[in-house]
Amino acid sequence: MSATPHPPISVVVPVYNSEPTLAPLVERLTAVLTPLTSRLEIVLVNDGSRDGSWKAIEALAAKAPQVRGLDLMRNFGQHNALLAGIRAAEGEIIITLDDDLQNPPEEIPKLLEKLQPGVDVVYGCPEKAQHGFLRNLASSMTKIVLQEGMGAEIARKVSTYRAFRGLLRAAFADYRSPFLSIDVLLSWSTSRFAAVDVRHEERAAGTSQYTLRKLVLHALNMMTGFTTWPLRLASIIGLGLTFVGVFLMAFVLIRYFINGGSVPGFPFLAATICFFSGAQLAALGVIGEYVSRVHFRLMERPTYAVRSTVGGTPG
Repeated sequence: MSATPHPPISVVVPVYNSEPTLAPLVERLTAVLTPLTSRLEIVLVNDGSRDGSWKAIEALAAKAPQVRGLDLMRNFGQHNALLAGIRAAEGEIIITLDDDLQNPPEEIPKLLEKLQPGVDVVYGCPEKAQHGFLRNLASSMTKIVLQEGMGAEIARKVSTYRAFRGLLRAAFADYRSPFLSIDVLLSWSTSRFAAVDVRHEERAAGTSQYTLRKLVLHALNMMTGFTTWPLRLASIIGLGLTFVGVFLMAFVLIRYFINGGSVPGFPFLAATICFFSGAQLAALGVIGEYVSRVHFRLMERPTYAVRSTVGGTPG
């Protein structure tokens, strides 16, 4: 690690029901990063927490000049809260991590060391993720979808533990949709990604708010929000069913001319109708998802809304 201090660094942390971990998180971040930067800023974004997280943020901002707090009007979601913090951050290098201390702040120097000329984004890839089987399975599925959205192999190593250059924000400064993925937005700015292995620890307190259901919904949002392959899949299925229909018609005609009668059996006809009807409804559902994205975009539904802020004097 070079002894030369890094340029101003901003750490952005989305906060949701994490009151017990905020003080130790700020303490560890300050201890690790103060020797490495000329100016440190820690941006804590309260994403509609139901506990005393915002009061804890206000107390930290009052004691530590490097702490800034953003209080969102309601729970907008992790990526939306991250976007709010990233836009508010002033550092030339931005680091994002979770609020539960599963991303050890002591691993940040590894990310900064990897963020050399020729690299714009560095992901901290967990050596061993401390999640259950279903959560890990859902995360793997999400990363497969994310790879299509990002168009980069690095998507398989994406995590919430990131370090990237602040100038990348210019590419998505005007993004307004309520459906977003920070990693896809970063891929709009650059193709120079890297990853480094980092420790991933047990949660210091509480339980994970990222349930299997939320991960699946996030994957579906990414599929219909940042890729067109569901539409392509619907087209391929439609084309395939067209060939099946041609085959069935040929079978009926051949049977008619050879045997002099139609194909008997109501079950055969009913099954065929159900099969084709189901495929049509599925295709309409996919198209409907895309239309809904256009609908919400035209409504100009906000990505996030800030109720109040505290702090603002980086140390």
